Amino acid sequence: MKLTRLQAKEAIYKLGGNFFTVTFIKKDGSLRVMNCRKGVKKGVTGVGLAFNPADYDLMPVFDMQNDGYRMINFATIQQLTINKQTWVVA
Repeated sequence: MKLTRLQAKEAIYKLGGNFFTVTFIKKDGSLRVMNCRKGVKKGVTGVGLAFNPADYDLMPVFDMQNDGYRMINFATIQQLTINKQTWVVA
């Protein structure tokens, strides 16, 4: 099944705090497969980011394998898996 980048972004926003897996191309050109979730408050200091991620088509998520916050780049997203259903993003 296929999704557009906009549909993939909307699907992730609607998830709330549920787990999902996303595959995208990192800034350095390598491929990242990340099992993550939104809405995690662990380690949040309240200072906030120095920029607005939405201005750069990014979304902050918590990477469950690396136990830290990462950004999803929607411009380079390749695949999205939610509830064992996988979509190719084009």
